[in-house]
Amino acid sequence: MRPHHLSDRATEDPAGILVLQGRPLRPGITLEETARFGDDEWPMGPGVLQTQQRNLNLRFDSVGEEYRHVLKLFTYTALSGPLPPSEARLSLSSVYATFYNVAVFLRWLDINHGGRPISLITADTLLMYQRHLLTAHRSPQRRHALRAAVTFLWRYRQPLGTEALRLDPRRIPGWREQGARPSENTTARIPEAVHSRTLVWAMRFVNDFADDIITAVTTWEKLRRPRPPSRNARHVNDASITDYLANAHADGKPLPGFNGRVNHAAIARTIGCNRRAVDDHAVKFADAARELGVSDFVYLDVNVKGRIDGNPWIDGVTLDPARDDSLAVLTQMLQAACYITVAFLSGMRDSEVKHLRNGCSTTHLDGNGRPYRWTVTGLAFKGEDDPAGVAATWVIGAPAAQAISVLERVQAHSHNRTDWLFAPIKTGPGIGSAGRHGNKTMTNAGSNRQLNRFITWVNDYCRARGLRDSIPYVDGKPWRLSTRQFRRTLAWYIARKPGGSIAGAIAYRHHSIQMFEGYAGTSDSGFRAEVEAEQALTRGEDLLAAIDRNEHTNLTGPAAQEAEQRLQKMGRDARFGGTVTTDRQRFLRLITVNAPAVYPGKYVTCVYTHSKALCRDQNQTTDSTPDLGNCKPLACKNVALTEANRATWQAELTSIETELKSTPLLPPLLIAKLQDRQRQITQLLDRDGTPA
Repeated sequence: MRPHHLSDRATEDPAGILVLQGRPLRPGITLEETARFGDDEWPMGPGVLQTQQRNLNLRFDSVGEEYRHVLKLFTYTALSGPLPPSEARLSLSSVYATFYNVAVFLRWLDINHGGRPISLITADTLLMYQRHLLTAHRSPQRRHALRAAVTFLWRYRQPLGTEALRLDPRRIPGWREQGARPSENTTARIPEAVHSRTLVWAMRFVNDFADDIITAVTTWEKLRRPRPPSRNARHVNDASITDYLANAHADGKPLPGFNGRVNHAAIARTIGCNRRAVDDHAVKFADAARELGVSDFVYLDVNVKGRIDGNPWIDGVTLDPARDDSLAVLTQMLQAACYITVAFLSGMRDSEVKHLRNGCSTTHLDGNGRPYRWTVTGLAFKGEDDPAGVAATWVIGAPAAQAISVLERVQAHSHNRTDWLFAPIKTGPGIGSAGRHGNKTMTNAGSNRQLNRFITWVNDYCRARGLRDSIPYVDGKPWRLSTRQFRRTLAWYIARKPGGSIAGAIAYRHHSIQMFEGYAGTSDSGFRAEVEAEQALTRGEDLLAAIDRNEHTNLTGPAAQEAEQRLQKMGRDARFGGTVTTDRQRFLRLITVNAPAVYPGKYVTCVYTHSKALCRDQNQTTDSTPDLGNCKPLACKNVALTEANRATWQAELTSIETELKSTPLLPPLLIAKLQDRQRQITQLLDRDGTPA
């Protein structure tokens, strides 16, 4: 269907035009079922293709009657109408956000200027709105978004016709805020102390607690399964109840119940008789309860195997959804733990995590049958041409693969039985509201609530049991987790902690290789750029610190003099002085453009000169940075050594000497190789700073 031009009200009545024409729709939805121009509410759900996104509604009664037509014109143009030259089609989520930001401006205009036509708005009016934003909104990012929305009333002036702005707000002096950098990524990095404890507890759930929780899920689903009505004769039911009570007395086992009251329905399901038959023996069960007691844990009867400090991690699993040890709460916490593990150990975006399905993970084995790599296949969206996503593969860590396996087991046994791993889990009493928005998977807001509930659960658990490994507060309050923070935090760890570890379990250098490999593959995720930015910042900070400590004057190796000259020049550059590192974006630009080509590393400090580099193809003249993964430190003339570099090599020499003295003797060929490497390392360490 060809898009209609709607700017001229004198043309055909636009009320019946389908506003989602040309947009891909969800399977099973026909265009005729979708919103029309004349409607006062336009549901966007039929065009929302990502399973975790909410069904968005555009409500035109959010603005006064005099501005509804222009808001509809703008929204229709953004959705599917003919676009002005050089304008790109907005995503549905961007249309939704811009719609309500434009509505903020139109409501302000209605209140403060009596419904003045947009075409009559002057620069003074727009500057009044700018001053209003400065007082009404504290966030510079929020103010920028609200101003940017107003500019669409100028950018779309052709389709808006006589109802468009007559001037470009961006050209009005004073419209922009001085010093504002709205494009900077302001996503907070999770503090190291918070992140390490959170990941430790997530992996405890995945590795130690999951089996107990899944056992409870399986038991509950079996017990709640509908059974045909019991036609047992009264004497048969009486006999079954008598046997049940006798066994309970013999075992000294409490009766199932909530808050001290016997759960007759649970006993009926266990025995396999009618609930009414149990009610008829209420006095007997009350007498037994006074003698044996009532326990919330008996019904699911989980034999707890998970341990913390050698003790069972939980007394049992209840069905009371108000308790932290209930089946409903524990399954939610297990899903949150799996999200934390997968999101951090894959670098995937929330939309990518949410589209993981049963069977998405693959374990790769070497020739001896040992696992050496784990991959996951799903859909990528950002930067892709297909709004429905394209197939993509990521390399992940073994703990993330284990978390995926756990989710597959949970979803296979839960009430809704789905192959979407991050679908809302429906298990246990009181779960009717799970997934109430109709999404196949959890929304971003739902995941954020679940993640922060996880922190609360862990801290309440530690407090109740006197454990000292709770998740610490930041500035006196719990850290607020969000799905966006994991990817940013992973980039920081890869760039800042090469070779390090978190909670003594995750090898960051190992994962650095995995993450780069995965993102260099089928998905243009932008993750490499995030990591490279963090690495550039780290390099700049390390170089400035070395200059401050005069470490550049004590270098050895073939490139030592060149390194000293470059770093002395950097130290004299006033642009790197003062507190420049407090401005992340400015410092990044300085490092990218003006920093010397000196790259500190664990074994060597690379003083990059392309003509001498052994890591690069000399026929390629465009390489301006080293390929550190292909470094040949014992032969390259771009090598300089710091005290820390020399200590690393010295440690390797000590290791080689130990190997050569070991018994039984090593094979002659291996001895020769070790001796040759020993000789090369010694020669490198003996070199002074004289250029080769």
